[in-house]
Amino acid sequence: MTSPTSPPFTLESMLHAIPKVELHCHLFGTVRHDTFKQLNLRAGAPLAADEIEGFYTRGEKPVGVLRVLRALDAQLVRGPGDLYQLTLDYLQDAASHNVRYAEFFWNPTGTVHGSGIPYAMAQSAIVRAIQDAQQEFGIAGRLIAAIDREASPEAAVEMVAWVKAHRCDEVIGIGIDYREIDRPPEFFTQAYVDARRAGLKTTAHAGEFGMPWTNVRTALDVLQVDRIDHGYTVVDQPDFARECAERGVFFTVVPTNSYYLRTLPPERWAIDHPIRRMPGLGLRIHPNTDDPTLHKVTPTEAWLMMVRDFGFGLDDLRDFMHNGLDGAWIDDTQRREWRVQWSEACDTLRARLE
Repeated sequence: MTSPTSPPFTLESMLHAIPKVELHCHLFGTVRHDTFKQLNLRAGAPLAADEIEGFYTRGEKPVGVLRVLRALDAQLVRGPGDLYQLTLDYLQDAASHNVRYAEFFWNPTGTVHGSGIPYAMAQSAIVRAIQDAQQEFGIAGRLIAAIDREASPEAAVEMVAWVKAHRCDEVIGIGIDYREIDRPPEFFTQAYVDARRAGLKTTAHAGEFGMPWTNVRTALDVLQVDRIDHGYTVVDQPDFARECAERGVFFTVVPTNSYYLRTLPPERWAIDHPIRRMPGLGLRIHPNTDDPTLHKVTPTEAWLMMVRDFGFGLDDLRDFMHNGLDGAWIDDTQRREWRVQWSEACDTLRARLE
């Protein structure tokens, strides 16, 4: 029974408490504000204070974000210890919102060629943080090595070769990120062929930044990915969307995605956002933070936005939880166990709310 002094149990309380997976988050988009300032100061302040502050100020149109992100590779991250700390911090922050399992992206090309840290040393540091986070915070982490979309196709093949040469259980697959504009998925076909042959899982950012739905089709049919990150423009071609639904494609969506925040009128943003329409087309979606410190969002807030902004109900949220488990790259025994446990936890929390 709730005591008179207990705070009310709200929807936000429920969404904080439900067990979660996170399948779409970028390590460099998780850097804590104080950590970023410390790294910049250590490097001799190559970034102006207002640039860093701008990175942590969510507006309708992010300004200078790419330069700040790239500065991490080029100037601020200088050794394996930095990667260890960034990873441990992220997993601690995610665990504080009851994320039990996280698959997160890291760009090895930037680390090796920008930061000058050899791949094996960098991977080892991140993996050590994953192992320590599981012991300290109870969160299971898995790493997705992301192709740098703005680098060359040859660099992507090189990156996959590094992953293959240093296989470990914690590095579970590859993805592709950074700007999709003028960098269609087919540029990186060979890297994906190599990854699949090595038994790595695969995903790809596609249909982001307003790029055409055909990029999603290419990612599925040419790159043969296991799931899609973003994928919003599938709603522009309902026949293809229904095909994706029939194929059981999983979409890791991001409520705070900046493209729609800056291109849709504020009064229409939540009404016209593709996320609102995707489940109605039969698509299996799961909400994620993407770049939580950049987007000024937490896992709890990402789930809350699905209700507050996009109008989904509690039954929908339960489905999204199941989608996350089904789309996660975990073994089927773990999936079944968590599905039972998490469904019971969700129902118990929901009963408190209602």
